[in-house]
Amino acid sequence: MFALAASATERLVTESFDIMIDVRCAEGVVGCDKIRYTGVNRKTGQSIRLTGKEIHTRCADGVTPCRFLGYMFRNKGITYVVWENGMVTIKRGSKVLVEEQGAWQ
Repeated sequence: MFALAASATERLVTESFDIMIDVRCAEGVVGCDKIRYTGVNRKTGQSIRLTGKEIHTRCADGVTPCRFLGYMFRNKGITYVVWENGMVTIKRGSKVLVEEQGAWQ
């Protein structure tokens, strides 16, 4: 039996960014690592496309993914995290470059 492919696109708008998150995993997959991020800087018009994964807390066994937290993407030493609550955090190492609250649309 094969699982059906699922695709869902979500849009998050912050003061500085218009972000599209495209989830492309088989139905029922937890911990999907086929997430596409397209971010457009609303001030400059520049865009970036990244591939990343879902992030979850771990269950009591320390292995099984539990509660969904958001999405993580990496590019040239920069980590982009789009949190479930609409917060966007962009870091280089431990230095926060951008942290903005957005609204899912």
